[in-house]
Amino acid sequence: MLRLKDLILLIVIYSSLLAGVLFPRASSVFQPVPLYSMMSLLFLSFLPIRIKHIWQTIRHFSWSIFLFVIFRMLFLPTCIALLFRLIWPAYSLSALLLTGISTGVVAPFISNLLGGNSPLVLVIVVVTSLLVPFTLPLLVGLLFGQTMHISLFSMMRLLSIVIFIPVVSAEVARKVSQGLAGVLMRKQYNIALVLFAMTNMGIFSKYSDFFYQKPMTIVAALLASFILGALYLMAGLFISWGRTVEDQLAAVISLGIMNNVLVIVFSSVFFTPIEPTVAAMYMIPFFALIIPLRAYRGWKAGK
Repeated sequence: MLRLKDLILLIVIYSSLLAGVLFPRASSVFQPVPLYSMMSLLFLSFLPIRIKHIWQTIRHFSWSIFLFVIFRMLFLPTCIALLFRLIWPAYSLSALLLTGISTGVVAPFISNLLGGNSPLVLVIVVVTSLLVPFTLPLLVGLLFGQTMHISLFSMMRLLSIVIFIPVVSAEVARKVSQGLAGVLMRKQYNIALVLFAMTNMGIFSKYSDFFYQKPMTIVAALLASFILGALYLMAGLFISWGRTVEDQLAAVISLGIMNNVLVIVFSSVFFTPIEPTVAAMYMIPFFALIIPLRAYRGWKAGK
């Protein structure tokens, strides 16, 4: 059953998304916000997680992490791209780009909210972010015969800004002022609501005209994104079957909560308008995954 916090989060997410579409001029002031918002969310997610817990997770799950990353970055993107090539060819490249991109920096926050294995999710965020400049262009070239260039330097720079700065900042905050860190952890949820709202308004204000000019394209992209969300849910539960519910939640979150904002940015440069549109529409099932995951956790607790 959904908790009140889940419900409030979903209301804020979808109302801010709608505000971005209906009031693009007012919402456009938030267009520079997403990068800083993601950094802030990761900082908040790091506060309750000690670095030693991350190292313990790596040592304890090293072989499982290796296998999961191979599945996450190579096997699953290939299978889903080929499936879409059979059932919906126009969206097969979109499916590959979303599935093959790295796990999103929002994933640890969602894991904390649902009670998943957050240190494990955090490790997957870092490892997949390091690998994606190599794996995704390889898959695009092999499966679609297209060339894309994700600058390794740019990705490493982005990784340093978005991931390592929040990590270091969280460690410093805990050491400098336990009181401040405690206040921020208690207020994490409220701060996150504001950050999510600003991010959604910033992203969807850019797509407002497209909603009115090509509504059927939006509908098709939304349908494709929900199909992908369902596939990630089933794949995550399948690959983690038999593990603890915390690990199962971590697996689904690591597959379904990805850096779709990054896909929006570079696919608008390299590919057709379909790919960034699907990536933007995925923001809807992106957060809707909370509903089945909360229900699954409740079902497992009931057993």
